[in-house]
Amino acid sequence: MPADTNAAGDVFGGWLMSQVDIAGSIEAHRYAQTRVVTIAVQEFLFLNPVFVGDLLSLYAKIVHVGTTSIRVRIDGYAQRQRGSEETHKVTEAQITYVAIDENRRPCPVVKRTGA
Repeated sequence: MPADTNAAGDVFGGWLMSQVDIAGSIEAHRYAQTRVVTIAVQEFLFLNPVFVGDLLSLYAKIVHVGTTSIRVRIDGYAQRQRGSEETHKVTEAQITYVAIDENRRPCPVVKRTGA
């Protein structure tokens, strides 16, 4: 949306970071089947700008599972004009999430059935 842009018309990096974090947390939650929280960002690259009107697609893949943590790689692509095939890779990130219990304490990551 226009309110999410800078003076040049590019979407703020912080907005993109929040969307990437959401996508990564969904993948981590699907695996752990419990609440997860962001603990670290190992890498976050801004490869191309995102513009108002772009259709953003984010793809997340688990790259490492530890005792209480899950590291997720997220790749983002922007489709420039809806209905066209013009797509640009706009971001790459690796984010680590920690599984937490009902007391908000780290808990073991156990792949649940159906994950």
